This record gives sequence, C-alpha cells and structure tokens, in this order.
Amino acid sequence: QVQLAESGGGLVHPGGSLRLSCTVSGLSFDLYAMAWFRQAPGKGREFVGVITWSGRNSDFEDSVKGRFTMSRDNDRNTVYLQMFSLRPEDTAIYYCAADRRLGEYMPRRREEFDFWGQGTQVTVSS
Repeated sequence: QVQLAESGGGLVHPGGSLRLSCTVSGLSFDLYAMAWFRQAPGKGREFVGVITWSGRNSDFEDSVKGRFTMSRDNDRNTVYLQMFSLRPEDTAIYYCAADRRLGEYMPRRREEFDFWGQGTQVTVSS
C-alpha cells in the first residue's frame, strides 16, 4: 500500500520559516518525481514546486520562487519543502504528490501525479 505522509505544518508569523516533510512508503521512491501542491480555503489545488527523481533539478510556481526550496533524501524516502519569508497568502493545506518518472522533465499538472498525501495545514498569521 502506497502512503505519503506529510508533516511539519503549523502556525507561523509572517516572515517566518517552516519546513515540511513528506515520507513515502510502498513504492520505489527514487523512481518518482515529487511535488508539493497547496489548497487555500475556497480555492483549487495549485502547484507549488517539483523535484526530479535525482534531486538535481527543481522548479517552482512564480509566487514562491526565491522563498521556497525543495530537497529529497532517497535513502530516507523523504522529500522536503523549506519555506522562508512566509506570507499570509501562503496559508493553505499543503499536499505532496508522486509521479513515476525518470529523466529531467518536471511535471506540474495535478493529473500527472499518481499518488497523494493527506495534507498538512500551514497557517501564516500574526
């Protein structure tokens, strides 16, 4: 059974930082590109960032470029989303997702991903 378990969410002040983790089981983690999406109240689920199976390349949605980074540890089956300079508009449930894909293409569309986690809440508020 494939499981993606996000953790690390919480309440943070504007300008603060947070690191989310997503630990995966039940699949060959190093065969998958991994991504983060988010969904704010009343809005659709939107792409945040993606990292290739190797960890060599990543890409981000424009509003988080320069503030968010991604990394992965294939020995620990875990992908990370490090968030800096958080803003109230970053408030959302954050989901990790897995797409079986080797090579350096970086998927960004929801329908490209095979497996999803349950999400972790991030709230940015003073």
